[in-house]
Amino acid sequence: MSLIEQLGIKALHRLDPETAHGLSLKALKTGLVPSFGVFTSPRLTTTIAGLSLPNPVGLAAGYDKNAEALKPLSNAGFGFIEVGAATPRAQPGNPKPRLFRLSEDHAIINRFGFNNDGMDIIANRLANRPQNAIIGLNLGANKDSENRADDFAQVLTRCGDYLDFATVNVSSPNTEKLRDLQGKQALTALLNGVMQARSGLKEPLPIFLKIAPDLTQTELTDIAEAAMETGVAAIIATNTTLSRDGLHGPHVHEAGGLSGAPLFEKSTRILAQLSQITDGKIPLIGVGGIGSPQHAYDKICAGASAVQLYSAMVYQGMSLVTKITKGLDKLLARDGFSNIADAVGTKRKDWL
Repeated sequence: MSLIEQLGIKALHRLDPETAHGLSLKALKTGLVPSFGVFTSPRLTTTIAGLSLPNPVGLAAGYDKNAEALKPLSNAGFGFIEVGAATPRAQPGNPKPRLFRLSEDHAIINRFGFNNDGMDIIANRLANRPQNAIIGLNLGANKDSENRADDFAQVLTRCGDYLDFATVNVSSPNTEKLRDLQGKQALTALLNGVMQARSGLKEPLPIFLKIAPDLTQTELTDIAEAAMETGVAAIIATNTTLSRDGLHGPHVHEAGGLSGAPLFEKSTRILAQLSQITDGKIPLIGVGGIGSPQHAYDKICAGASAVQLYSAMVYQGMSLVTKITKGLDKLLARDGFSNIADAVGTKRKDWL
């Protein structure tokens, strides 16, 4: 991390977290954040759900909720980018304050509640997306919707022609009863509706499913079965957690989803369990607490074919992306892997 980046992070941390989030996006859009470029190598190139990735390190949904910074993010080092979540209608989300730093734990608690500009505005931005990047959209449902399952299909229909993949997000803890859609019957019906909407696109695209970390073995099995039965192309494990074990500081008891370093072990264990359940039948994307090359490597060895990060950048800056990709390349070389695909799941038993 450069001195300028360190000073920038310190300055942002003097501000309210949501204000700082908005300023970081503005800095990206105005070119104040350096363009690091996408680091790749024969070891890092991989294919997931038919998508050819220059490296397996992606941006998780939640940072660029409204697809405002697609061009600078495409040059920030990520192998793929996920924006959103988008809902059919614009909505303000939950009352502020709704974003909290737990600096001692390198963690974040948020209860945004799917605040976004709505699918029409987001679709217009996606229509002008850079073509040299893999870009996906996290699909969400309006808080006051009478048919949340249909909301996901609506957003896909409106935005799908501009995407490389789309993610069904039933795992946010900040929209009441949304996680109820992770039950097998409800999830199967929802996914079938999304697949039907996908069939109406110019070119059908891969559909991913993002799950919560707060699941039992039985719930994981049900989700995996529903995903495979309906043709989901990959599962993202995991979203934020409701757990507050071992945290420090004044914001520990704030409501919302916890992300960042404390989520790493819990999300990686869920990932490994899901890898065992699916037995290679569906690719997995590991998310939760990644803040170093070793963290990314651990997720891959636990069963992930690719990873995503976001919260760690709040503490380590955008240069973290290149640090992780270059470090991951060295770790793969150290252990004799010619390609990342050869390392997937090799140490899964260590996390079960």
